[in-house]
Amino acid sequence: METWDDWLFGGILTLRTARRASLVDQVIDQLKDEIASGAWAVGAKIPPEPALSETLGVGRNTIREAVKALTHAGLLECRQGDGTYVRATSEMSGAVRRRLRTAELIEILEVRRALEVEAARLAATYRDDEDIATIEAACVHRDAAMATSDLTTFVEADMAFHTAIVAATHNRVLIELWHDFTETVRATIASAGANTANNAAIPHTPIADAIRRGDAEAAALASHACMEEIFRIVKAAPR
Repeated sequence: METWDDWLFGGILTLRTARRASLVDQVIDQLKDEIASGAWAVGAKIPPEPALSETLGVGRNTIREAVKALTHAGLLECRQGDGTYVRATSEMSGAVRRRLRTAELIEILEVRRALEVEAARLAATYRDDEDIATIEAACVHRDAAMATSDLTTFVEADMAFHTAIVAATHNRVLIELWHDFTETVRATIASAGANTANNAAIPHTPIADAIRRGDAEAAALASHACMEEIFRIVKAAPR
């Protein structure tokens, strides 16, 4: 059970004391910064209202209004009797999440294919030595995770591989779009089968190899082949 002192002095908060002008807007901006920076990850519980009030040097009503605004924007979620949790990293992410709740899996996979094919193409063009090392290590880790037959472990390893490719594009807009889409991508990875055996047939090494060689066209084709296999598995799965 966290105490106020834990939040205030335990290194959990990195907030600054707010100035007196436009306090609600300032607090909104600072809370957004904590979320965007990853200090408060998606799914994490934010500090309680009294702790935020004391840290920022503003009244609890100001905190309450800021939290209400971010809840309305889809970044936070207030759970009665439990606290407030981070739901999304930006207004765009919140809007994407709301839209995806009613989207069909095939529609989501079509968008994922568009993002990943272009990401592979750009990664092969703009990757550096560090990117190559990260992608290849993630590919090895993915294969090792698949061998464990632990679906949760595999999903995270597979997610890390695709995220490494997106990071290698060095395209800030694409990286932000991917970040907003990650929770849904996790769900599509898991939906490829009830166990990791179904994922064994999905080719990933050719993507990493093409990116390493700097062959943009081959990387895009390998990524497209990967997604086509995912489509095949999902469509063949019993409803």
